[in-house]
Amino acid sequence: MEVRYLPNQEAYKSLETEELRRSFVMETLFQPNAVSMVYFETDRSIVGGVLPGDAPLKLLPTRQEMASDYFTERREVGIVNVGGNAVVRVDDHDHTLHGNDMLYVGRGKKKIEFRSQDNKTPAALYFVSYPAHVDYPDTLVQHSEAEKVTIGSAEGANKRTINKYIHTGGIKSCQLVMGLTQLESGSIWNTMPAHTHQRRSEVYLYYALGPDDLVVHLMGTPRETRNIILRDRQAVISPSWSVHCGAGTRNYSFVWAMGGENQEFSDMDGVPMPSLL
Repeated sequence: MEVRYLPNQEAYKSLETEELRRSFVMETLFQPNAVSMVYFETDRSIVGGVLPGDAPLKLLPTRQEMASDYFTERREVGIVNVGGNAVVRVDDHDHTLHGNDMLYVGRGKKKIEFRSQDNKTPAALYFVSYPAHVDYPDTLVQHSEAEKVTIGSAEGANKRTINKYIHTGGIKSCQLVMGLTQLESGSIWNTMPAHTHQRRSEVYLYYALGPDDLVVHLMGTPRETRNIILRDRQAVISPSWSVHCGAGTRNYSFVWAMGGENQEFSDMDGVPMPSLL
């Protein structure tokens, strides 16, 4: 597991492009036949990717970083499938995840195992984990069952559907809030107007992009933004002081996950468009 310590709202201003990427971007979460993880001191979040091959892959703790006997001994996990059909075994129960399905795994589960249902169309499982202080039941929500809100407009190039899975009105959790947003054809902007979360961090995974497509992700303080180029299945973390929004070369999807002081989806500090620099 890789461990990272993020620059603060002053230090990031002096970083060059590669230094920004090494701090905030997760470029290679999805490696064949591997479980890849990055641990951030920010809200003690863990972000990971799994590409199961012929053999199942296990989600195991790392003694140095987690000091636990199993991964969810003191944690909860949200898992979303952005590839072919997957099977996630939690202790002795199998959960089948189709594309864009999401599984919540509560604290106290001793075994989490991933496999592809068909190796010809391998699964790609993305997960985000935060510390948990209460046990909540494992819950699978299919994409068709998620709470959906369509916002934006074609004229603004930001018409999109927000799919809420783990939130106060959906899957119960300790602090994890998680879902995914899908942009309609012809729309490229996400999360506009921009905002920050003073009370929690957020992680984006961009996906459903072609090999020549990209997203220009904006981060930083509202009066001094920086841009980061992100490609298919790359993730980026936004600490509480940073805006997070972007535009792509075409429509795309992204998974969002938050953890921190509260679980109110609407708890945002909006940034007026004229204030961005």
